Amino acid sequence: MPMKQGPDLMAGPFGRKGAMGPRTMSLKTEGKPPPPKPMGGVRIEDRIGVQAPAELIWEIVHDLHLWEEWNPTYTRAAGVIRIGEPLSLDLALPGQPVQEIRPRVLEWVPNEQLHWQLKLMGGMIRTVRYIEITPLSDAGCIVDNGEIFGGLMGPSLGKRMGRSVRQGFQAMNEALKARAEAFWADRRR
Repeated sequence: MPMKQGPDLMAGPFGRKGAMGPRTMSLKTEGKPPPPKPMGGVRIEDRIGVQAPAELIWEIVHDLHLWEEWNPTYTRAAGVIRIGEPLSLDLALPGQPVQEIRPRVLEWVPNEQLHWQLKLMGGMIRTVRYIEITPLSDAGCIVDNGEIFGGLMGPSLGKRMGRSVRQGFQAMNEALKARAEAFWADRRR
């Protein structure tokens, strides 16, 4: 008479199921690696509606050398938007001294997003900064402007600097909105 397999028990070393830990599927049988884990931490974000096409907003975001003309949060920006490339930015948050940062571009998609990563203190603080453009119509978008503070000490930094960082993102969004809508009005004439 065949025996039925019993239920998985929380037994074995370190309280895991079975003697060898939890059951896992082989990557060889799956054919693809598991999805990446999302970065944990503290997220600070500001969103704004902009009455301009995604392409025009992207033109403004993509042209780093002109950020000093309109961007109150990044008063100087240099570099090339290419995956893995370093950027050099002067970060001017309300109530804080201007600080030079040197993040690396993680990914970018024209008319959609720009993500960069900054590592501080030997990686104990890791941030992912993003600007994402979501079209709502031919001439209207939502811009998400935010940062995720991760790493061992990142969440505490994010909590401590949260108000100042959010104010910086709000100021940047307002300036981006004003510039994009003014350019769009000029182009429509």
